[in-house]
Amino acid sequence: MMSMETIREVAAWLKDFDERQVTITFHGGEPLLAGPKFYREALHLLSDELSHLKPTFAIQTNLWLMTPELAQIFAAYQVPIGSSIDGPKEINDIQRGTGYFDKTMHGYRIARENGLFVRFICTFTRQSVDHREEIFHFFMENGFALKLHPALPSLKGDNPEKWALAPEKYGDLLIYLLDKYLENLDTAEIMNINDLLKSVFTRTGNVCTFNDCMGNTFAIGPDGSIYPCYRFVGMPEWVMGKVYERPTKADLAESRAWKLMHAFKDFVDEHCKECPHIRYCRGGCPYNAIAPTGGRVEAEDPHCPAYKQIFDEFNDRLNKELYGSAPTDMGMGGPRRKKRKGKAGIMDLMQKMVSE
Repeated sequence: MMSMETIREVAAWLKDFDERQVTITFHGGEPLLAGPKFYREALHLLSDELSHLKPTFAIQTNLWLMTPELAQIFAAYQVPIGSSIDGPKEINDIQRGTGYFDKTMHGYRIARENGLFVRFICTFTRQSVDHREEIFHFFMENGFALKLHPALPSLKGDNPEKWALAPEKYGDLLIYLLDKYLENLDTAEIMNINDLLKSVFTRTGNVCTFNDCMGNTFAIGPDGSIYPCYRFVGMPEWVMGKVYERPTKADLAESRAWKLMHAFKDFVDEHCKECPHIRYCRGGCPYNAIAPTGGRVEAEDPHCPAYKQIFDEFNDRLNKELYGSAPTDMGMGGPRRKKRKGKAGIMDLMQKMVSE
């Protein structure tokens, strides 16, 4: 449990660390275990001490311990809630344990009744991916935006591949969800598709998986240890410094963890240089690539084939929409976009994203 003293140290460290606006996410473990007194004090302290950085907040929780009191505290600071639900009750509880669904949905109702904004992450496993249609309709019927996460091989269990979603299955899932999104453009929202497509159009990664996150994202453990991101918390070899030491970026850059993260960046620059998607993919998530090898930088994110599959799909469909079957279909004013017939296309999705 992070103490209020450590929260004060975090504020003191961040105060002069960077001039950019800061977002602070409470993560875990289960962060609601800290209770209302903690959040009443922490949110006030961080808002006050870091006012010049215009702090915003978020929390990732299973919602089991949500109460009206906690919800009202979060509402006062406009804290959005991130949670996890993997589809209908019978699918979710197979993956997360009996009773999980009911307890999470109970907390969800309390959060919504108090005006909180809640979004769910859906973890697809090698088992649940076969129920993708059922899961998609669950999110649609409940009016939930869908954000998905592919299950990775366990770093701790005896059977690391038990739940892991294979890259080719993940790629097929993304294309399936793209089609379902386009079929339900007026009512659906699939955040991963939005983020991936935005990356293609802006030519830069829009979420941490597809970006050079080093120096922009940090995680702080309960003892004040600083890590490259929350996924490394609790792994001593990835500690970059301590908040009470007030390290600068130059200080953090001397740590083994910082150097490994930058070694991964250099590896991607060379290993992926022929890939047409390198600018906005950046080799995927460094944790996915480095953590399973014990810190050896020798491969990109193992889900790279899935990323390439969906990025290729975007580009192929976009070319067909803009140019028809011939990529050289150019007029005096540039490429001629054909009028849509039938279901929505990539440009329609982009127009929706821009309008919203």
